[in-house]
Amino acid sequence: MIYKSLIFKSLLSVILLSLSLSAFAEISLDSGKNLFKTKCATCHNKGMKAASTGPALGGVVERWSDYPESDLYAWIRNSAALISTGHPRANEIFNEYDKSAMTAFPELTDDDVASLLAYIDGVYTGVYPPRKAGDVGADSGATAKQGLGAWVYWLLLGVLGLFAFILSRVIGNLNYLAAEKEGRPYQKKTIFETLTNKSVVSFILFGLVVLGAYTAASNAINLGRQQGYAPDQPIKFSHATHAGEHKIDCQYCHDGARRSKHAVIPATNTCINCHSAIKYGSTYGNAELTKIYASTGYLPKGTGTYIEGYEDMSLEEKKEIYTGWMLENAIENDEKFEKVTEDLLEKIDQEWGEVVVSLTNDQKSTLGGPIEWTRVHNLPDHVYFNHAQHVTVGGLECQDCHGAVEEMDVVAQYAPLSMGWCINCHRETKVQFTNNDYYNKSYEKYHAEIASGARDGVTVEDIGGLECQKCHY
Repeated sequence: MIYKSLIFKSLLSVILLSLSLSAFAEISLDSGKNLFKTKCATCHNKGMKAASTGPALGGVVERWSDYPESDLYAWIRNSAALISTGHPRANEIFNEYDKSAMTAFPELTDDDVASLLAYIDGVYTGVYPPRKAGDVGADSGATAKQGLGAWVYWLLLGVLGLFAFILSRVIGNLNYLAAEKEGRPYQKKTIFETLTNKSVVSFILFGLVVLGAYTAASNAINLGRQQGYAPDQPIKFSHATHAGEHKIDCQYCHDGARRSKHAVIPATNTCINCHSAIKYGSTYGNAELTKIYASTGYLPKGTGTYIEGYEDMSLEEKKEIYTGWMLENAIENDEKFEKVTEDLLEKIDQEWGEVVVSLTNDQKSTLGGPIEWTRVHNLPDHVYFNHAQHVTVGGLECQDCHGAVEEMDVVAQYAPLSMGWCINCHRETKVQFTNNDYYNKSYEKYHAEIASGARDGVTVEDIGGLECQKCHY
């Protein structure tokens, strides 16, 4: 019957709407906060009211109000691309900040950008973070711009599904009336027959196949993407203390970054190089440093020495050695304890328990052996990445990929490490020819073009940085 086309269109609408739900996400200030920390905090002041390496972000929407909102979104995603179009506002900012290009974030969705802008405005206006009831200056009526929740779209899907069912019943009645008018027999379908007829079942199966394929492809693309991932580690190691406060160079600990594919996790003896002298932590006292010592059998007492036969000792023997040292160390360095007290003994016993939990697992019955750090950054097996190629040859700073690690108490993955992110970097990053004999000898053509003014620089893309086999060998 002619009414079957209406059923087809209704069911197709239901399927398309259900697929579109995954594209909607609630605009969240908390999400905006995480995006700011991982993408913006390196260059922009977190108070939003003062300039830093980049401009103050408070009021950014108003400053772009003379241009379409899409221009601001384009600026946030890829400032260099917008600058290249001659955009007045983009070039004004670019020139004001000594032509320093902002890092591109092409992976940001519209909802991501909206969440980021909502967070910036919330901090700038003082409505975020939310204040507790009774706080001075709390404004219970102050709310930040929020998007529709995903539940709204599920509700719409339900309404549309109900509409499709009602329409199918109406069509069934129309077919019955038409058949009665023509004098031919027509059997009305029951609700069960309507829901289980061949067309409905076919469309449901089709929708499930399409939705399953879309979900599988989406999850495959996001496999390993863990931007913002900050796992707990067996030792509470603060990069802010070591790389920030004490200015220890990243490559002192991660010495593989300049000479090999891997940056490497520093061996415990690298830690002991410093902590043979620094024996009491500024934040955690005995607890975390003892984990380092106990993992190797190093006893920092006096001039420091490695305990003979440490691997063969029982856990109780090791406890007696280290808790005795921890007790002396606490009395010597902690102003709260001038002598042995019940509180101090309880504290030492608790700290030793933390040492044991952190350094042992189901396969170990005693202490000793490598510290099992939890990996933060992990590329897929089919991706080739060489640290030395980027650090030594390319001259990149660690912060370019890992963010302001010197400000992180707990290290989090800063960049998405996606293929698009890497490709975008290769398209924009200029090769540093100065002090690089390899590039100076290999690309005379580019040197000649730069000298003649035909080009102002050479990007990684120009020297083959986008060739598939360079990363997928």
